[in-house]
Amino acid sequence: GDILGLHNHGQLQIGDTLSEGEALAFKGIPYFAPDLFRVARPRDPFKAKPLQKGLKELGEEGAIQVFESIVGNALLLGAVGPLQFEVVAQRLATEYKVDAIYDSANISTARWLTFPDEATRRNFEREQAAAMALDVDDNPVFLATNKYNLQVTVERWPKVGFQSTREHGE
Repeated sequence: GDILGLHNHGQLQIGDTLSEGEALAFKGIPYFAPDLFRVARPRDPFKAKPLQKGLKELGEEGAIQVFESIVGNALLLGAVGPLQFEVVAQRLATEYKVDAIYDSANISTARWLTFPDEATRRNFEREQAAAMALDVDDNPVFLATNKYNLQVTVERWPKVGFQSTREHGE
């Protein structure tokens, strides 16, 4: 029942449990598919590594969802509300000394993907490479430009699972 404050640099995440040896795991902390997206890039090109580090840590913390596109390696931020972008911009500026530019992204929604086998995964990734990204835990994500694009892709790939939520730690 004690509450402790721990300094953490990415080793612990929301939902992690500390114990004296017994294996414990708690479920029920979901990530929701974001509705708003921005592309983050540093104003100073020499700050690319601090930006990437800061976004990775903020993504692990749960302050924002961070996706790295497979084609082009762009860093995409996903949020359920616009205030999340402001909080992340402020924290990047004060904690990581990074002044970033946040451009609009032509993305409407994201879906975490599950595949029945490796062949299906490879075929899907080959065909949909431009719409693919990895989240902070390296889970594959489909980024749809609009609801129609998502619907058509879901119908075209009935064996692929398109999840609007993901359990933390999976």
